[in-house]
Amino acid sequence: MYRKTCRFLAVCGASLGLSVPSWALDVVVRAPDALTDDLRAASLTAGLLDEEGSARSIDVISAAQADYARLIALLYDKGYFGPTISITVDGQEAAGLSPVSAPQSVDTVIMTVDPGRVFTFGTVNVRPLAPGTAPAPQVQRGQTASVSALRDATGAGIDGWRHEGHAKAAVESQQITANHPARQLDADVRLDPGPRLRLGRLTLEGESAVREKRIREIAGWPSGEVFDPDTLDKVETRLRRTGTFASATLAEAETANPDGTLDVTGQITDQLPRRYSFGAEYGTLDGLSVSALWLHRNIFGGAERLQIEGEVSGVGGDTDGIDFRLGAQLSRPATWRTDLEAVLLAEIEQRDDPNLFARTARLEFSTVYFASEDREYSYGIGLQRAETRDDLGERDYTILTFPFRAKFDRRDDPLNPTGGYYAEASVRPFLNIEGTSEGVLSTIDVRTYRKLGDRVVLAVRGLLGSVAGPSIEEAPADFLFFSGSSGTVRGQDYQSLGVDLSPGVTIGGRSFAGISGEMRIKTGEKFSVVGFYDAGYVGPESFIDGSGEWHTGFGAGIRYDTGIGPIRLDVALPGSGPGDSSGLEFYIGIGQAF
Repeated sequence: MYRKTCRFLAVCGASLGLSVPSWALDVVVRAPDALTDDLRAASLTAGLLDEEGSARSIDVISAAQADYARLIALLYDKGYFGPTISITVDGQEAAGLSPVSAPQSVDTVIMTVDPGRVFTFGTVNVRPLAPGTAPAPQVQRGQTASVSALRDATGAGIDGWRHEGHAKAAVESQQITANHPARQLDADVRLDPGPRLRLGRLTLEGESAVREKRIREIAGWPSGEVFDPDTLDKVETRLRRTGTFASATLAEAETANPDGTLDVTGQITDQLPRRYSFGAEYGTLDGLSVSALWLHRNIFGGAERLQIEGEVSGVGGDTDGIDFRLGAQLSRPATWRTDLEAVLLAEIEQRDDPNLFARTARLEFSTVYFASEDREYSYGIGLQRAETRDDLGERDYTILTFPFRAKFDRRDDPLNPTGGYYAEASVRPFLNIEGTSEGVLSTIDVRTYRKLGDRVVLAVRGLLGSVAGPSIEEAPADFLFFSGSSGTVRGQDYQSLGVDLSPGVTIGGRSFAGISGEMRIKTGEKFSVVGFYDAGYVGPESFIDGSGEWHTGFGAGIRYDTGIGPIRLDVALPGSGPGDSSGLEFYIGIGQAF
């Protein structure tokens, strides 16, 4: 039998793999069990079984001939540098067949792979390395010799020089030797760092409705600075962050300029200028909530975004009345400085809850500073007017606010996180103009996610809130905290936990704490099951001192993954605490609970 034999021959025993028939063609892989699945996945011939219809014999022969190189590449990557491979098509070695005179049909393809012994790395040198760059651990002596590991080590060495300003660092020479008696792979890779370069001109290409001057202001191109690939990433992030551009990619020039600078070309493509979105969520207690949004991404030609959104909630629920919110927000990136965005917000809102009615109007100007891709801060000034009614009667107020917010988002996936954390803290000092007194509203929201194995994710959320300054009777009624139902404690009545000042008099508290835990278990490609437990605390004092009360809820749910986030169905029961009800509560929405 003819055998296609790669370089560095070695022989070992093989075991029979599984055969997966599909219509007339059988593809059999004979290899050690540990390699069978990977070899089948790498094989073009095996891939024909997944295609609809019957493969032509010429396609089978062509795929089988291409598989020699594909299987060798896979084995090299796993440290097998002396394999023997035979691929027969109806008993004939595929390498000797001519596609021109292919038979009318093919019944069986047998791939027999003897991988030989695994090689380990011997002496591996990737040099010179940039200052501060450590040798790659995956190519140390004794590690499994892998082509991809050597490639990654070489790439890490080049990246180290690029971060030092040597943009054209490259491989100067390489010598790779397989020592068969010792079953070791030795490698000597020489790097050429090239000259240290500075950033030159930024040339913009592509059709965009955004003025070029504004694109440059948003990009904040640091011409003259020492080259650093992180700088290019930061410029791309600034452009994409606006939401105005569908793509923004930077390409380095092939050669440097005589003055030691490197020019870069930016390819810009616009998003569609307008966006519309709609959402809905339903809870047996909360009722139906519907929302809509209209967005213009470039309303004045400078990547300014105008967003108008509205929401109606509490329809058909047990929340006492209908809530609504209507707001308009105008945002302008790169205002005053590159990473500073100016935001103007106007909003009206009505809350009709079991223990509170509030109608609020707010006008606010703020700036958002993007410190990094996952860290941002905002601060501003606002005017707020509200008419409120609770068990203490009607209380109207007008205040001047000074909001500050910090946000850290290091989740691996904002729509369906399995690792990382999210933290947001806000402080809103307010000055009384009429109807209340000076004080500070503070909130903290922390979420963390940990993957346990391949299918289980543990998610935990903690919430804290405080109103300091005015007494509980004088504080803005809609700043006070309640707990219950979605967003706090599932299974408990909506906003049911407050502070009982006296029999029949219940208002919100000045302190709040909440904690939620979820165990998310993936049961299939799209489906997951979830078990959860929620607890909430509301107290009369500004800071938690134990004088308030807790309530809890627990339950289970299912998730179905979609491209826009998981569809969520939760079923909850009340646990302990005052005012707990009996019976199941249902919550349906898009996205995880937190």
